[in-house]
Amino acid sequence: MAAKFTELAFDCADPSALARFWCAVLEYEVQSEEDDFISIGSPAVPEGRERVGPVPPALTFARVPQGKSGKNRLHVDVNPTDRDQAEEVRRLLDLGARRVDVGQGEDVTWVVLADPEGNEFCVLAGRHP
Repeated sequence: MAAKFTELAFDCADPSALARFWCAVLEYEVQSEEDDFISIGSPAVPEGRERVGPVPPALTFARVPQGKSGKNRLHVDVNPTDRDQAEEVRRLLDLGARRVDVGQGEDVTWVVLADPEGNEFCVLAGRHP
């Protein structure tokens, strides 16, 4: 059996604020919280070594002293589930995201946003895995 993708780690300045943002984006909940570390995940699907099949990845947020520099080399893509892309982008902007230009051009079908700490992510239009 291959390894499972179970979590994505974010280094950040404010784990609590960033965890709240991503909880609102993904309808996740806090799974564990320590002084400088927070883990969030799906409330609907339990994780675990014994679970067969894919596991929705948890997101972890760890406080680090360094700030973000440059474009992310890895980013999250999200798909709206109950609204169209434009409505989802408006919702995410209201949550604290902002539009960013990473050289994506005018003819792409996704929208590039950044979370409150500047981590780029994409809102896809029609790819629903």
